[in-house]
Amino acid sequence: MRSMNMKNATFKTRLFLTLMVAVTLLSVPAAFAAAPGITGPTFNLTAQQAYLNQPDGEAIYSWGYGCNGAPAGFLPTGTAAMPGATCPTMQVPGPTLIVHENDTVTVHLLNGLPTAAGNTSILFPGFTLTSTTCAAPAVQGLLACEAAPGGSVTYTFTASAPGTHAYYSGTQGDLQVEMGLYGAIIVLPATVPANCTTGYHAQNGTARGAHGETDYRLSQAAYDHPGSCYDREYLFQWAEMDSRIHRQAQAQVAALLGCTAGAAGCSLNVQTEPYHPAYFLINGRSMPDLMDPNYAGEYPHQPYNGNPHMHLGELTLIRTIGQGRWQHPFHEHANHVRILARDGNLVLSGSTTNVSYSDGLGTAVPGRGLAGTLMFNTDTTPGEAFDGIFYFTGRGLNWDPYAHHPVSSSNDPLAILSCTPDVNGYNSGAPAALNFMEWCQDHNKPVQVNPFGDVPAGGPATLPDPNAFTNGPWYGGSPYLGPDASLRGNAPACTSNALTGAATPGTNCTNLSPANLQLNPATERGWAFMWHSHNEREITTNNVFPGGMLMMMLVDSREFVINESQ
Repeated sequence: MRSMNMKNATFKTRLFLTLMVAVTLLSVPAAFAAAPGITGPTFNLTAQQAYLNQPDGEAIYSWGYGCNGAPAGFLPTGTAAMPGATCPTMQVPGPTLIVHENDTVTVHLLNGLPTAAGNTSILFPGFTLTSTTCAAPAVQGLLACEAAPGGSVTYTFTASAPGTHAYYSGTQGDLQVEMGLYGAIIVLPATVPANCTTGYHAQNGTARGAHGETDYRLSQAAYDHPGSCYDREYLFQWAEMDSRIHRQAQAQVAALLGCTAGAAGCSLNVQTEPYHPAYFLINGRSMPDLMDPNYAGEYPHQPYNGNPHMHLGELTLIRTIGQGRWQHPFHEHANHVRILARDGNLVLSGSTTNVSYSDGLGTAVPGRGLAGTLMFNTDTTPGEAFDGIFYFTGRGLNWDPYAHHPVSSSNDPLAILSCTPDVNGYNSGAPAALNFMEWCQDHNKPVQVNPFGDVPAGGPATLPDPNAFTNGPWYGGSPYLGPDASLRGNAPACTSNALTGAATPGTNCTNLSPANLQLNPATERGWAFMWHSHNEREITTNNVFPGGMLMMMLVDSREFVINESQ
């Protein structure tokens, strides 16, 4: 019997409200995705069958990799305490394997798939296997050494290239990868460039410590290169599912239950073309499920979420792998993504001489500079991985995102925080301050000096300014950052004409009400920028919008502690 996911009996209603009333999503307990995984360098995996829960209530028959025994370790900090972190059963994507550059990696694979599914294997693109002999009972397949039903196979290779890499089945890939046999390998660099612990990176670390926030990075740099330092990271694996293929595989497995491996007729004959996927997945989940916690109990076989979160001024490393058949044009709102590398290969400038370049933070460092493009849409190509840097500072908004007042009667000392620009214009000299990395040129600027949303005379309503409320309640009822920012923006120092409702000229004033729509967690008043596929069909689940490849990047001020162990 399959385990049906019945939590969404009113699927269309829930999905509509998910997008329209953001408080539904943002009121869940703190749950954010770093890059959780298991550490090696030896891994014991097993290929198994199970069901993947979907937002429309369906449970799709699938195959995936799980752990055959307790893993050697876990990352990042705190992951081991999460239920399900030990990958006791199969999961999609498979367990993220975290190793270090130059490690000798050994992967033992047990074939626990139904007998009729036949042999299975794993490919490790970008790495050369050091063991070239395919010893019995394993058999040599077209692309890899394969484990027969109930059998096992061992792979050994050197983790020669840092970065983000894929692993997936090398046997009948049109079926087995589609069914869920894929995962990620993260190779951490052997050395960390010195500049990763200086300048803005060091100040971001001080800011984390000042507010009691744990550092959940796997490393301080993605590569052995001074331009690859980062302050926060996330892993996204993209795939799609054609439920017809999964139903056909399920029916044939059931019909051939008890058959003898290798006997005539004891094999699947699933038609994988034509291909019409109905589910579009990031880390095995669709919107809104992908914003629920890592290792959430309602997704026993889909442990990894997709809920990126950051503070102003942080460089966020995006690790991305295209694990399906289609290319997905993904758009990260609020900024472009600077590509660092593809398939573990840094994109560098052509110069081979020892030159100086900027690391992106205004620091000159020696060596070949990064030459990756800034992308409006990042292309998640099938079988390809890339690493990129995303950051957001609030620069260029032309208003103070913290709603500071030069003179405030709100009894809130934070309303009159100072902003001292560094050589790049940021308030970087005060890492313990809530407005650390504020763009000082906009300090004390109101979002509206003379609100034009007010009805001029006699009107019963005050209309919201569409320029300020572009994303409506996703701003928590206010365009300001921080739990008290709405109060600061509406402090008594902001006066208006009692007759017309218009703001008094010259005052630091806005008519935006506190609203306080976003109450849980109590300290969070941030912004949410939609990250989604630019293929409209891919932001649906079984053709119902919203769903699929859609998430929100949450940006908060420093007093909100981001807990990425969940």
